[in-house]
Amino acid sequence: MIKKDIAIYKASLDNDELNQIRSVLESKNDLSKVLEFEERMKDFIGAKHAIATATSTAAIHLALSAIKLKRGDKILMSVNSFVNLPEVVRHFDAEPVFIDINMEDMNIDVNKFEQALAENKSKKLRGAIITFVAGQTPDLDRIYDIAKKYGIILIEDCRSALGVTYNGKKVGNLRADMTIFSTNPSNSKYAISRSGVIVTANEEIANRAKLLRTHALTTTYDSYGNLDYVYDVVDIGHKYDLSELDAAYALAQLNKTEKFIKRRKEIAKLYEKRLAGVKHITILPHKDEHIFTQFIIKVSRNRDAFARALKDRGVATGLNYIPLHLLSYYKTKYSIKITAFSNALNNYQQILSLPMYAGLSDDEVKYVCDQVIDVASEWV
Repeated sequence: MIKKDIAIYKASLDNDELNQIRSVLESKNDLSKVLEFEERMKDFIGAKHAIATATSTAAIHLALSAIKLKRGDKILMSVNSFVNLPEVVRHFDAEPVFIDINMEDMNIDVNKFEQALAENKSKKLRGAIITFVAGQTPDLDRIYDIAKKYGIILIEDCRSALGVTYNGKKVGNLRADMTIFSTNPSNSKYAISRSGVIVTANEEIANRAKLLRTHALTTTYDSYGNLDYVYDVVDIGHKYDLSELDAAYALAQLNKTEKFIKRRKEIAKLYEKRLAGVKHITILPHKDEHIFTQFIIKVSRNRDAFARALKDRGVATGLNYIPLHLLSYYKTKYSIKITAFSNALNNYQQILSLPMYAGLSDDEVKYVCDQVIDVASEWV
């Protein structure tokens, strides 16, 4: 068999992206792709407000700025999240509070989430950021009820869950204060384009986010997007606005979201069928609503060596995610024991994300499965 090179993720592109970008480059005056992207996102989600940002991390930072997060404030989050969540909290000199996961879907353990709130004695606990691992929803109704009961702000981290539904409704149009999306689910260093967006039904939050997105400037702009020669600044803001070229690319990707989801579900079924019953490999249960921005399996032992063996055969893999308390900065700063979050630790020792993106061909999926099965057959 000829060795192939299968990436963990690749962007799926065609003439739609080129045509959208060309329309910006050929534009004479009106720079409208950002506004068009925001309107399309509102329509797609069914949200009242959409605020586009340069990256999804910028969107999270802007969301916390919009709620006026302050030094010493606390934000709850799953310990099984990407590093940008506690990172933006720390930039406010605020404190992330980690919660263990449930083993079924690797999302936040809702019982422990509620317990942390019930036992909280601090008035500084402002809110929570809830991550949707691999594009699967946690128990949202219960999370919404708990957030309401304890009066905290709830932000959904749906950077890898654009288009996911919950009980038949699009996430982002439910009961969270804000939801963060991205048209790029990858953490690639060399991403072709990056974008983030905050959706919310809260007009006050939306207006503040829009103000802070571009230096908290109050001014007018000409038809080319240039500042009026008179302007003022009314707060400490950011430079987090989305460029027209990135908006054009994001718009083309957004328009394909349902198609991408359909293809990823097809790929997931191929993986499930081929890998079912393979020794040392566990296929995780999932809801029908799972949109598979990652496809995560479990390897019963020596996961790292298994991943290296796949890499030698041209199959890239990933980890979604390394628990936050195992990362040097957070482990040291908060003196967290490795065993502090037992579910996340046990899960991390076995998980492995296989290649997953809409552009994967059936032959490439077959190749990945062949290599997994071959390596597993030799595993001790």
